[in-house]
Amino acid sequence: MATTTDQLKIAEIPTDVEIDPVTLDIIEGALKSARYEMDATLFRSAMSPVIREQHDEFPMITDPRGRMVVGQFGAYINEMMEEWDEGIYEGDVILCADPFKCSASISHTNDWLVLVPIFHSGELVGWSSQFGHMMDAGGRLPGSLPTNAKTIYDEGLIIPPIKVIERGEIQKPVLGLILNNMRMPAMNRADLFALVAGCRAGEKRVQELCDRFGKDTYLAACQALLDRTHAAMKTLINLAIPEQPETFEDYVDDDGLGNGPFKMKLTIWREGDHAFFDWTGTDPQAMGPVNFYLSEGMFKMFIGVYLIMVNDPQILFNDGFYPLLHIVLPEGCLLRPRFPSALGCRTHALARLFDVLGGALTKNAPELNTAAGYGTSPYMLYSGWGEKGDFFYAMEILYGGIPGRPIGDGMDGHSWWPLFENIPTEYLEAYYPMRIDGYTTVTDSGGPGLHRGGNGVEKRYVYLEPGEVSIHDDRWLTRPWGVLGGLPGGRSEKILKRVDGSEERLPSKCDEIQVQPGDMLIYRTAGGGGWKDRLDRPVEAVVRDVAFGLVSPGFAKEGYGVVINADGTADEAATEKERERQRTERGDALSFDYGPPLAEVLANCKAETGLEPPIPATPLRWSPLEDGESAQRRVRENDGMSPEIVKTW
Repeated sequence: MATTTDQLKIAEIPTDVEIDPVTLDIIEGALKSARYEMDATLFRSAMSPVIREQHDEFPMITDPRGRMVVGQFGAYINEMMEEWDEGIYEGDVILCADPFKCSASISHTNDWLVLVPIFHSGELVGWSSQFGHMMDAGGRLPGSLPTNAKTIYDEGLIIPPIKVIERGEIQKPVLGLILNNMRMPAMNRADLFALVAGCRAGEKRVQELCDRFGKDTYLAACQALLDRTHAAMKTLINLAIPEQPETFEDYVDDDGLGNGPFKMKLTIWREGDHAFFDWTGTDPQAMGPVNFYLSEGMFKMFIGVYLIMVNDPQILFNDGFYPLLHIVLPEGCLLRPRFPSALGCRTHALARLFDVLGGALTKNAPELNTAAGYGTSPYMLYSGWGEKGDFFYAMEILYGGIPGRPIGDGMDGHSWWPLFENIPTEYLEAYYPMRIDGYTTVTDSGGPGLHRGGNGVEKRYVYLEPGEVSIHDDRWLTRPWGVLGGLPGGRSEKILKRVDGSEERLPSKCDEIQVQPGDMLIYRTAGGGGWKDRLDRPVEAVVRDVAFGLVSPGFAKEGYGVVINADGTADEAATEKERERQRTERGDALSFDYGPPLAEVLANCKAETGLEPPIPATPLRWSPLEDGESAQRRVRENDGMSPEIVKTW
């Protein structure tokens, strides 16, 4: 932390305090509860449906050094405070909405990050923080997420780290300037102070723990929790990360400007207890807003979550293992774009990152991996002026097919971010001029497998007032892949049915689509890939899927080799014969099934999707791509390792 404040005293973490297991468990449980209390406080206080109903927010409590002890997204305190040259006092609240001023602690201007220092007995003992997605952040379009943005200046007000509350006093000129740039300032204000309230809840619980056990005992417990996770992760790294490099790649379909697809390539390997994750080979950054400025700390947390959930879910998520992971991100690539790159549609690359990470980690053992999911954040945005002259703005994040998994079928129409929830239909219809004409899964969109990929969702919006619609989605071109004999999931698609009876197929990323009362948008998201051999799926499971409308009788035969009778039962003899025929024609099952080669997909794009294929992107003159060797040397040197040892492939 680069603060110059003479008065700030950062508490030292004691090294001579012994923590008994019972006390450690009590403090761990209390911190976990505090983290969920922060969530609950925010949900009860926020105004926007994106935070209040869908829970698009992320809490964190850190130790005095800024290391996350409990939370979701990993620590970002040190990155955010790197250039901070003001004082830090009790009662302060710092706000940031500038990804380039906090090392990508947040990844676009819609995410407002609130940071509260926690003091006890005059010393800084930690930080409480939350960030949440604002429905509007200013900018050219309602929602501040234009799909054709070329720089971050198109995407709303860029707020550097700044105090909105100092020593308990609201900084009215600062707050007024910010809210003056918002289309719905009352909602932004409510959500901002809801974030503050959540952070205050975390602050209070930490202070109570310091009162109860003593500051030194609390801090020693935090260190013990970090150390425990560090030791556990060493074991997991040696178990899960190969010494020989393994590579995996996937694509973001387009950048909203007609360019694409964009390759994301990850190579992983282990050197002793240390693991490397190298994104060399990822395509140069896009002109459009699909760039994802990846925070190294955030990515380390993603890796940790994956390894912990697969191997030992009892391990606490915290920053203790960070020194064991090394992230190579060449400057100028899709995941390390340079200022002033557009970032608003970054969730497509963010979601694809999980598919690529899972594929790389299980390249040699795909039976331990899930297939690929719908892989994006499908947005629907609708705005306009009502008959009384009042401005309205609706935003909803839809979900899709969760991939087939070793433990069972993928969920239908579920969020890839597990704690997100949907906005109730009753809420949408009560607060916005729209009617939901249908909300169901997309039959046959889940990839066939021993464990079926989840189906995408179909939502039918009927608009009741003139307005404009924006759409953000992906996986309209490339399919979510299957593993070990599982097939890819279905694509996404968008159809606009006009009140006059005409229809048009919309791109997956588009803005300012004019709608009139009675127009209907049919929004279909992608399904998840199937896991393991589809021809081994129990016949009774396929019969059940057909009965529930998840799979059609024709697809039951085509995808699973199961012949369905007119009465809904299975013809066992015909099924056995059909499965044997398909096995013979198929040959050996693929470890990873992407569907047809990319060249063939592009050649057939217009015929299969009704949309023109994207064209290869031209590297940007103002953002040259750093070579992988230089990036790796830089990371090794910064992480205190020998820069002379560079792996190349």
